[in-house]
Amino acid sequence: MELMRERVSKRVFLGGHSYGGRQASMIAASNPELADGLLLLSYPLHPPKRPDQMRTAHFLKLRTPALFFHGTRDGFGTIEEMKAAIALIDAQVQLIPITDAGHELMSKSAKEDLSKVAVQAFTEFFGTPL
Repeated sequence: MELMRERVSKRVFLGGHSYGGRQASMIAASNPELADGLLLLSYPLHPPKRPDQMRTAHFLKLRTPALFFHGTRDGFGTIEEMKAAIALIDAQVQLIPITDAGHELMSKSAKEDLSKVAVQAFTEFFGTPL
């Protein structure tokens, strides 16, 4: 961690899709100085059809601003469950619902390319990344 900060003079962001995002958030919760922000795509809130097995215990320790993208048909958590979960985070957070998308974030009804939506949302939430 210290080596990365020595080599990088600009802001550092962690992120990932599904389990990769979960790991990034867990690392940030245990090392708050590691990243300046998180980009979490399809966070696996709980196993499909198992809302009793929430994966949010570390959210209470998370102090890193986080931008979440989540499909409205994602079996790993509903939009309402995501809203409740991210309310546990003591940092700036935002949830971008992707209409008609599942865990893979693919939507047949999407009018815009997800990458363009993501770049715009990232820039609005974090400012210019560099």
